[in-house]
Amino acid sequence: MYQSFKQRFEHFSRSAPADIFRRSKIGLEKESLRVASTGGIAQTTHPRAFGSALTHPYITTDYSEALLEFVTAPYSNKSEMLRFLADVQTFVYSKLEDEILWATSMPCVLAGEPSIQIAKYGDSNLGQMKTIYRRGLGHRYGRVMQVIAGVHFNYSFADDFWKFYQTIEQNNVDQKTFVATSYFQLIRNFQRNGWLIPYLFGSSPAVCKSFLGGGATDMELFDKSTYYYPYATSLRTGDIGYQNSKEKELGIRILYDSLHTYVASLSHAINTPNAAYAQLGVKVNGQYEQLNGNLLQIENEYYSSVRPKQIADSFEMPVNALRDRGVAYVELRSMDINPYEALGVSEKSIYFLETFSLFCLLHDSPITSEQEYLQNSRNLLNVAHNGRKPGLSLLRGDQNIALKTWAFELFELMDGIAELLDQKHKTKKYTTAVSHYRKNIEDPDSTISAQMINEMRENKESFFHFSLRKSQQHSEYFKKQKLSAEQEKMFSQLSENSIKKQIEIEQSDTISLDEFLAAYFLQSKV
Repeated sequence: MYQSFKQRFEHFSRSAPADIFRRSKIGLEKESLRVASTGGIAQTTHPRAFGSALTHPYITTDYSEALLEFVTAPYSNKSEMLRFLADVQTFVYSKLEDEILWATSMPCVLAGEPSIQIAKYGDSNLGQMKTIYRRGLGHRYGRVMQVIAGVHFNYSFADDFWKFYQTIEQNNVDQKTFVATSYFQLIRNFQRNGWLIPYLFGSSPAVCKSFLGGGATDMELFDKSTYYYPYATSLRTGDIGYQNSKEKELGIRILYDSLHTYVASLSHAINTPNAAYAQLGVKVNGQYEQLNGNLLQIENEYYSSVRPKQIADSFEMPVNALRDRGVAYVELRSMDINPYEALGVSEKSIYFLETFSLFCLLHDSPITSEQEYLQNSRNLLNVAHNGRKPGLSLLRGDQNIALKTWAFELFELMDGIAELLDQKHKTKKYTTAVSHYRKNIEDPDSTISAQMINEMRENKESFFHFSLRKSQQHSEYFKKQKLSAEQEKMFSQLSENSIKKQIEIEQSDTISLDEFLAAYFLQSKV
């Protein structure tokens, strides 16, 4: 039996046990660019004190040796999760020498592609594969856009939640299928309404000239070293960020109708040759320049603002993990780093995103048509570039709708969700968060992106000097923080253990890199 949003909401409000909400789990992945004290991207390798980027559970790298990534475990308690994120950054700051972490998503002072060192993960087959993949990204899209940083919000509902939800839906399929179908409903609604995230949490309204490397742009000059769009919210999620801008040209179309169509379309892209990429060469003069010459090297190359996720084994392809074990959680990827928060993310934003996630799950979510898919992409781009523009309209179906009108509709629906979550958690933090961010709709000048532009204008400072100042402030904050002796010992032990584990992986290899890669990609053909 199909329930409407109103019916689902009433069932949850009336009879859902509080524990099924309290057991939901949240994790964060926060990227931070390591820079010299003067602001230029660090040329040093990943510090040994941080452990192995290949095997450390909480401190790794993304594209570049200089692009750190902090990963929290999934927590039911948000305060504990944020405290851990603070602790791991405190540990990292205590080990940095003459370097700081960049406080904004967009990098500055880039001396061209050669200044960006691709991340290295050791000599094991697995470690080399990770580096080759990044080398391929550099060839395909350029290295500069790969050092943009962001925050990923990972969210999962508890098993008991799914049992209750399946009961009220009167759905008799196996739980794995029900959970996957429900997560894809959430994902499609996030794609429909996800433009709201860069509007509220976008903090990249400007870029340094060095980011463009002298390339042409229609952005305006803010000052002699800064480009911007006057009403931009998140250039990171705009067309200068890492996007699948050649998606139509290359024939990539990932389908979110169901788990089956998603896995099948991703697998197709991984196995479909592309003449332009093949021309770059795969193994050139004995060195792999990319993993293959196909539309996608691996799944992660496909950019998406939200992804279904399943924990994969070290040798297992993520599409196979999803196919075999279903969806474990969703990863929301469109948040910029908040330069006004030392952590890079605020507690209010976490409460809001949980509210938004539950709304996206429970609201009606029809299959996305080709037209709507294109509209979603255009809306996201429009908000990234012009989100604070007075009277801005977005596309919804066959009509234009004012951003403010659509946003207020969403907030009205989320009010009930926030009240439900407050009731189940015995708090007021959900309604407080939703009320706080509603003010950003009422007053665009209160958004993070507007605050940044206004502060830069008042201080007569460039985007670089604003970002450097915030980075230095955060550095001073973290260097005043102290870990307990027990915490210091734990993080140090994690680093040492991760190095030992990397060595064990390297010593356990029994086949060549060629054989390893052939066996790895054979999985996608099964």
